[in-house]
Amino acid sequence: MGFNTPVQVAEAVANAGKNKASLPFLQMTILGIFAGAYIAFGAELCTMVLTGTSATLGLGMAKLFGGAVFSVGLMLVVIGGAELFTGNNLMTIGLSRGQFGVKGVVYNWVVVWIANLIGSLLLVYIMYKTTLWMTGGGAVGQTAIGIANGKVNLTFAEAFYRGIGCNWLVCLAVWLAFAAQDVVGKIFGIFFPIMAFVASGFEHCVANMYFIPMGIVLKGTDKMAEFSAALPGIENLTWGGFFIDNMIPVTLGNIVGGAIFVGLAYFMCYANQLCKTDK
Repeated sequence: MGFNTPVQVAEAVANAGKNKASLPFLQMTILGIFAGAYIAFGAELCTMVLTGTSATLGLGMAKLFGGAVFSVGLMLVVIGGAELFTGNNLMTIGLSRGQFGVKGVVYNWVVVWIANLIGSLLLVYIMYKTTLWMTGGGAVGQTAIGIANGKVNLTFAEAFYRGIGCNWLVCLAVWLAFAAQDVVGKIFGIFFPIMAFVASGFEHCVANMYFIPMGIVLKGTDKMAEFSAALPGIENLTWGGFFIDNMIPVTLGNIVGGAIFVGLAYFMCYANQLCKTDK
């Protein structure tokens, strides 16, 4: 058999969650920073590819290409090894199985979320210093500001439900990666769900840790001032808007989509088989 069965995947995910719950603080933090930077690499590449694509290929194809290149971020996380908050929402399988407690889950989620933010902001700083956002006469920077501005102007409900759709697909991508038994299989397992979530327009809290701060930073530059001033709702593109209008509802939606719709749901489906595996 060239892949693991759903029961075998559930077993592997539960055991991985047990390891995550007991990671030392320093290791958890460093791996969390890596994951934030890896997802940010996918986000900055997505920004670059989206620039000008819609005008030449159409909106749908632009979203398709943006989603395709963004998938490199989760490939780096899963295959390279890192701690990603959204993927770690699958820890509810091991939690439901009794392999570790709520304290271990909350500890991991809080530390990793903060570490992901640090890693994302690190790449914001690096990308700003590269001045690659000036590519195309500043077109890439304009794309970055436009993406960020759209995200902070979502309603709470819009951001929340888009967060659900996003992490439902992200955790399925992780699930499929666990099902694969070789690197190529993992890449294909990750690619399609991630491409689907980005192309659909769903919201990922860790990706937004790059997208929105990058827009905030560029909005404040002289070279982007005129462009920014013309955007409706640009007054909401602030650090307060980042955390309150996007991070809170998207993070909550991501938890529901990953921890409940994938983790808890699959545990309920395969609980009896998992119990038999233990005996």
